[in-house]
Amino acid sequence: MDVGIVGSTGYGGVELYRLLSNHPNVNECILYSSSLEGTSYAEQYPHLIGLSLENVKPIMIEEMQELDFVFLAVPSGVSKELAQKLIGKKAKIIDLSGDLRLKEPGEYEEWYKGESAPEQLLDKAVYGLTEINRETIREADLIANPGCFPTATLLGVAPLFQHHLVKPHSFIVDAKTGLSGAGRKATQSSHFSETQENLRIYKVHQHQHTPEIEQQLKIWDSGAGPITFSTHLIPMTRGIMVTMYAELTEAHTTEQLHSLYHNYYEGKPFIRLRPTGQFPSTKEVFGTNFCDLSIQSDPRTGRVTIVSVIDNLVKGAAGQAVQNMNVMTGADETTGLHHYPIYP
Repeated sequence: MDVGIVGSTGYGGVELYRLLSNHPNVNECILYSSSLEGTSYAEQYPHLIGLSLENVKPIMIEEMQELDFVFLAVPSGVSKELAQKLIGKKAKIIDLSGDLRLKEPGEYEEWYKGESAPEQLLDKAVYGLTEINRETIREADLIANPGCFPTATLLGVAPLFQHHLVKPHSFIVDAKTGLSGAGRKATQSSHFSETQENLRIYKVHQHQHTPEIEQQLKIWDSGAGPITFSTHLIPMTRGIMVTMYAELTEAHTTEQLHSLYHNYYEGKPFIRLRPTGQFPSTKEVFGTNFCDLSIQSDPRTGRVTIVSVIDNLVKGAAGQAVQNMNVMTGADETTGLHHYPIYP
């Protein structure tokens, strides 16, 4: 297959390149950028010296239309314009931005502060949470790749919401992320002096991933409503830890819930359920497409605690996009993604 990466010079783009350039089913990986076209990719990313010989191309719609896959690793607000020009041609599209995730245009406009994609484009887009929507993804031509926080959150609570074991309005999400989630462009909030030895909460009650999580929860449980979702910036490069709390509808032991999760995720190779009483950390999934989960009930409060960790650039972005490509082509979904975590 010949694939293209639009937005190749960002962190999501270079992570896609790392995965796709080593993918056994990919013949050529073509790099596009609207700002750094004509430059050597290895000049932009010196860790690729001697490995990458590609130059970054300007965005070329007609050329991209004839590729097998195009990955849009561009900011929200940009990808919907590109997707409209590519849809209906040979190339299948996997969009890593937030432009196509929300099915209600008004929600996008409220949370992303911009004009929504046309409804006909939103209707075509399949939400690419691979473990949940595999059969629909298999037949899709356009994928809305989930956000990093929604991926960790939704995989963490899918069994509970689908089996109606928690009271939806009690659901609280406490999420923490590394600095690479903010992208490559330097800002004051990502400056070393501002982040080192510091922990900061941000976008309180305003994070754009909130409606994405709520949208999927309502599909699973029609009684689901607004959630409390808090995000924090941690002075590390990669990783997301989401700690979730909810009130159980009736008493369940940790062992019962662990068995539910084991059965639910059986046969899903990138979900690793930790043994009862063991909790994952972000370093244990570093550089991989794994989502590690742990669950424990508290009989004293009647609540359940779920911990979910992912690498935000892999399972939270590029890795899940490649996983979706594998499913769309009928390949084993682990193809090109079976990496051991980098540790320590």
